[in-house]
Amino acid sequence: MPTRGGKREGAGRPKGAVSKATADIKAAASEYSQSALTTLAEIMGNAQSPAAARVAAANAILDRAHGKPKQSVELEGEVDVNQTVTAVEYVVVDAAPGSGS
Repeated sequence: MPTRGGKREGAGRPKGAVSKATADIKAAASEYSQSALTTLAEIMGNAQSPAAARVAAANAILDRAHGKPKQSVELEGEVDVNQTVTAVEYVVVDAAPGSGS
């Protein structure tokens, strides 16, 4: 007699399979890809655009062309690679006084 409830082996959408909703949105958005890339390129190349907008546009183009760069993490002390990360700490370091930065 089969058991009731619980996870059944092989049930559900396979890992990595795209849902129909996601596939539909991706297909609709792909129609605008070339136009969006052209717009980003125009913003990046326009000297009248704010510098932050040009940098953001350049980063967006590079991310799409080459993928986002991997983030590195510095670990201090004795490290066991099989441990789970439980906290991430951001440290802001100010430039030394009088360094001109």
